[in-house]
Amino acid sequence: MSNTKKYVFLFGILIIAIFFRFYHFTTVPPGLYPDEAMDGNNAAEVARTGQFKVFYTEDNGREGLYVNIIAVILKEFPVYEPWIIRLPAAIAGVLTVLGLYFLVAELFREGETEQADRKKSDHGPDQKASAVKPSFLNFRFSVSGSAIALLAAFFLATSFWHINFSRIGFRAILAPLFLVWSLYFFMRALRAVSSRAATACAIIAGIVYGLGFSTYIAYRITPLLFLLFIPFFRKGKDFWKRVAVFIALVFITAAPIGWYFLKHPSDFFGRTAEISVTNAANPVRDFAVNVVKTALMFNFHGDNNWRQNISGAPELFWPVGILFILGIAIGLFSLWKSRRKKTMRDDGKNILPAFPLLLVFSWIVLAGLPAAASDEGIPHALRSILMCPPAMIFAAIGGIWLYQWLVAKLPGHENLAKIISWIFLAYVAVFGGYVAYFVTWAHNPNVSGAFNADYVAIGNEINALPASMPKYVVVNAGGVMTRGLPMPVETTMFITDSFLPDGVTYAAAKNIHYLLPAEASSAIPAGTPTNEIFYIN
Repeated sequence: MSNTKKYVFLFGILIIAIFFRFYHFTTVPPGLYPDEAMDGNNAAEVARTGQFKVFYTEDNGREGLYVNIIAVILKEFPVYEPWIIRLPAAIAGVLTVLGLYFLVAELFREGETEQADRKKSDHGPDQKASAVKPSFLNFRFSVSGSAIALLAAFFLATSFWHINFSRIGFRAILAPLFLVWSLYFFMRALRAVSSRAATACAIIAGIVYGLGFSTYIAYRITPLLFLLFIPFFRKGKDFWKRVAVFIALVFITAAPIGWYFLKHPSDFFGRTAEISVTNAANPVRDFAVNVVKTALMFNFHGDNNWRQNISGAPELFWPVGILFILGIAIGLFSLWKSRRKKTMRDDGKNILPAFPLLLVFSWIVLAGLPAAASDEGIPHALRSILMCPPAMIFAAIGGIWLYQWLVAKLPGHENLAKIISWIFLAYVAVFGGYVAYFVTWAHNPNVSGAFNADYVAIGNEINALPASMPKYVVVNAGGVMTRGLPMPVETTMFITDSFLPDGVTYAAAKNIHYLLPAEASSAIPAGTPTNEIFYIN
């Protein structure tokens, strides 16, 4: 595939990714979940005070990068609407699609090169092998890194799983973004011929990877993934020097949040300990059950939470899920063959290179552990978000293998195979992406409730009233207490820009009074009109 053709396809995939992440962006999803609003309120406070933090303790504690990005946006664009909190997530979603393409192309570059060299050296009777009608397993599989990369990026661009979290203001969407790009630059650093290029890539990789520790709890397990590079690259040019540069930049970049956790270890362990499977009566059994549930979420039964999924639907669209299983089977087959020290072919059957396969297998297993180790809402699409990119890589491997098998099965009819493939891709984009998200999910009445659209409506009603008119908001809903009030009030506070950074200032300026039920009878004057009293239930 020519470079021009590759980048034309990549550009098209990015257009699709942008469409799915920004279409109806201000209205879908409806409402604003309090966890999102808490990020927005912290960001509004930072935008006014300039006091950025590496960790925000409210709402069970959150790494601060996502909040700080919103704060920068609010400083320049003080728009107190749900979409402003979700804007960084949408941008991160698109950039992850782009990063996945470059990472996969780099991972499988070596196999693609070896395949090209082998074709040049093949002569004689072997050239006629392609004319023989192949069986399902016995045919020449060409390792095409760019093709696998393009298909993986396409699957991620059209994945409901990834689209959904790219349109919600949750910090977790940043985790796959930073991991994908750091792996890409680290690979480039290890493979670079020039020491200067290697150093530059190692520096970028270290900075990007280090920032990832300020994104989401599940990211903390990823250092184990980088250990896999040692046995495969340790004999390379200046390997340890390049690794040292990378590690140094990781430590420098992650030092602020690392230092914070050293001084506040309870914040490091707090949320993890709260939802840990070790709290269960039988943690070993529960962990095993969680592993099975997490594994089955791809093709059988996914997250039940309407905020995170079409309740109970598999995380992968069914044809992509089938390719995912096929890709895993091909990967296992390739690793079994490569254990006998045969890299690219065995008895006429080509196999994929071992390192990228081991990396992707390790990635998906490690990324699943934080979800399986928790004891809340399993399977959990959000907590397992780092599993999304490797799942798309496996699906892409299965897809490219199946396409090449189809071409081999239809000698002289390659155009027919291409037509079938384009129809398949269109089907995935339309039904797996557009229909699943914008029709099935967005129009379901459960979604509005999952995002507390009624709290946003209350905020809009308050904004429509004159500032001189007193407004009383009685918080009947339960939840984690934040500065004296339950979490559900955060949504209305953000919409009305009345968060309480110093107790009363901004709320008082707008004549808004937030009350607990026990305070309502004494704090609301007798005879107050009903249109001045609001209830958050």
